[in-house]
Amino acid sequence: MVKKLIFIMPSLTSGGGEKSLVTLLNKLDFNKYSVDLFLLSHEGLFMEFVPKEVRILPLPKNFTIFSLPLLKSICKFLLKGSVILAYNRAMFTFRNRNLKNVALREQYNWKYISKSLGLIEGPYDAAIGFLEKTSTYICIDKVDSATRKIGWVHIDYDQLGMDPSFDQSYFSKLDQIVTVSEECANILESRFPEQRDKVKVIYNIVSPSIINKMAEQGQEELFGKKENQIVIVSIGRLHYQKNFVMAIESCRILIDRGYNILWNIIGDGEEKQKLMELIKEYGLEENFKLLGLKSNPYPYVKQADIYSQTSRFEGKSIAIDEAKILNKPIIVTNFTTAKDQINQGVDGIISEMNADDLANEIEILINDVDLRKRLSDTLAKQKLGTEDEIEKFYELIG
Repeated sequence: MVKKLIFIMPSLTSGGGEKSLVTLLNKLDFNKYSVDLFLLSHEGLFMEFVPKEVRILPLPKNFTIFSLPLLKSICKFLLKGSVILAYNRAMFTFRNRNLKNVALREQYNWKYISKSLGLIEGPYDAAIGFLEKTSTYICIDKVDSATRKIGWVHIDYDQLGMDPSFDQSYFSKLDQIVTVSEECANILESRFPEQRDKVKVIYNIVSPSIINKMAEQGQEELFGKKENQIVIVSIGRLHYQKNFVMAIESCRILIDRGYNILWNIIGDGEEKQKLMELIKEYGLEENFKLLGLKSNPYPYVKQADIYSQTSRFEGKSIAIDEAKILNKPIIVTNFTTAKDQINQGVDGIISEMNADDLANEIEILINDVDLRKRLSDTLAKQKLGTEDEIEKFYELIG
């Protein structure tokens, strides 16, 4: 008998969690599973990769109005006679303006957004909130009938400054809590000891065959690099978490030491303007480039000399796993889960969380060609695909 699943995600704009979901969907056996996907936005970088077998549920009409600019949204609700929705839309904006922490905003604003979302009619064999916070809240509060409800946490829970007491009531109603690394699991079990028996690790699914095939699609020179220029690539949302301010600072240090660096960032986000201003302030317009989003970033990674991840925190970085598959010399900062992915000095380098040490480690990689080759050769010998993780997912949903 075909089992019916629903996945819940805010959007497929960009990001590791979003890429992870699309990869998982493409690995599902649609002879055994009927799949619905509920999104709060139907636009985004990864929408084109959703399998045709997946039914994307329509946006609720009230949420479409709720998503409009404040005055337009309130006026439309009032014209419909929906005073409560108009009030909730106003409170949503008020709370956003008065809460600096983005994660807390999302938690505390759920009660206002939820009023614009009706029930999602089942029955489903499993409902999966595939990202922390809103996806989980929709899974619990809005899916009217599911045999199992599962929440996914893609991050080091303690790093975003969330309110655990808010999530406790939701986690208590989940049948399973999935996270993406052992360290993330340890953090969840410590933070939510009552739920520790529900925590399960399923690694993000990455496919070497797909990544290598896509990497070959860009044969032309992508960077326009100058002679003897060292090309560094980083992938990530332009967000505080990814710490690209430190990357800019390290780039300036290396330039001042006489190195010919071209550092490229693939991604977009709320810090774009800030980073552009800092690049100009540091005089790095020719050496530090924001390339924007790329639906296929792999040719860029393949052509780079070094891959760098400067994050303050991660769950389990898909971008690092992908750079490993492409056998790139990798340098990452010492975030809490870094050692889950990098064996120091064996298949990558871990620097301290400051611009000087990052620059020092990059300098060593630039000058030590044998080290770069040794790191790449080690990666080439490793079994790096995680396609088998789909079996863990099948066990999870029963």
